[in-house]
Amino acid sequence: MSDNLANDQSNKVIPKQILFPFILVTSLFAMWGFANDITNPMVAAFKNILLISNFESSLVQFAFYGGYCVMAIPAALFIKRYTYKKGILLGLFLYSAGCFLFIPSGITMQFWAFLIAYFIMTCGLSFLETSANPYVLAMGSEETSTRRLNFAQSFNPMGSLLGMFVARDFILAHLDKTPEAARRTLQATDPNAFIAIAKHDLDTIIGPYAVLGIVVLVALVIFAISKLPMSKGEEDNKINAIPTLKRLWANKKYMEGVIAQAFYVGAQIMCWTFIIQYGVNELGLEKTDAQSYNMVAMIIFVTSRFICTFLLKYFSPGGLLSTLAIGGLILTAGTIFIRGMLGIYCLVGVSACMSLMFPTIYGIALKGLGDDAKLGAAGLIMAIGGGCLMPPMQGWIMDQSALNLGFMMLSSTRASFFLPLICFVIIAIYGYRTSNVHGHTY
Repeated sequence: MSDNLANDQSNKVIPKQILFPFILVTSLFAMWGFANDITNPMVAAFKNILLISNFESSLVQFAFYGGYCVMAIPAALFIKRYTYKKGILLGLFLYSAGCFLFIPSGITMQFWAFLIAYFIMTCGLSFLETSANPYVLAMGSEETSTRRLNFAQSFNPMGSLLGMFVARDFILAHLDKTPEAARRTLQATDPNAFIAIAKHDLDTIIGPYAVLGIVVLVALVIFAISKLPMSKGEEDNKINAIPTLKRLWANKKYMEGVIAQAFYVGAQIMCWTFIIQYGVNELGLEKTDAQSYNMVAMIIFVTSRFICTFLLKYFSPGGLLSTLAIGGLILTAGTIFIRGMLGIYCLVGVSACMSLMFPTIYGIALKGLGDDAKLGAAGLIMAIGGGCLMPPMQGWIMDQSALNLGFMMLSSTRASFFLPLICFVIIAIYGYRTSNVHGHTY
């Protein structure tokens, strides 16, 4: 096998000579998918365990996705100075360290300690995503780069589905069933009993994260002893950040892609995080049952990802992106305005429309950037910060009173989904502009 991906001139989506490195790097997509979706249900769990508001509990997502936002540029500079492989190794180390910090966080029973653990964990994920996404794009010809990234990203929701399963069957199902009102009474009348219940529930959360930390450590060892080929230009480790940033800032297709990515991640996290609250508040479901709908949404997401990757052979990325964004907009409107089971079916269906979005926006924005893609990738990973800002906003809306529209009353839960609806409008505009304004540049 060649030591440099630049030597491979094959037009295959995945050239056979780099198949093993591709499989190894693709495994990372599943690993951060697991982290994302074992964490989403914890927003509802911490709210009940620690008796905090929707806004406060959604700070889990603020800390989780804040790590992406803060660490993306440092990660890109590290990768530029060293290599993709060293970026992956540091990412796995931080990922594992964050998981193990759940143990002292549970001992102290402090919410802020859990937030720090999530933040460190996702500083590691930021290194992984900043490394793996552009590295996969470089594993072959530029003509097949978007399809290759879509294929690799197809394994991300598989990890997500496993994370959802663990969250449902190994965490939510084993939490104490004492309802929130009874916990508040205990907190006032028998603090020791309340603390005992909270301690039991936090220990239930800690276990899977500790096991995850061990798995990530094993992955760290495997990557450390494995040989990964260099990508084109990777031997040039000079950091020319200012000229690169100026070029990126002047590239409208790229900058609009960063904005679209921020709103996409916000929409994804809101739809998946608050599906539990939607099921509980609107339909009276148990959290475990509501999480089952989240798992169905992820199965739809996985299936749609493979279908959309195939469709990219016949349709332009921008055109398909805008079409799916319009579909997501319509289904989100159904989530808001349609009561009962049909409303949650619409929310589940949104996942079919979201499946294509992250890797397609990513591939479109980076295509043609050459070595600038390393720092450009960091901007798109920073855009994941949309996932840290929007969920707390949605949680705050859920804490408010019902909204009177004149012709109907909207519960605060359903009204909160106006935020992802706005996100899909912005994504649709980017898809349209990609095909009709920037069409000659990708």
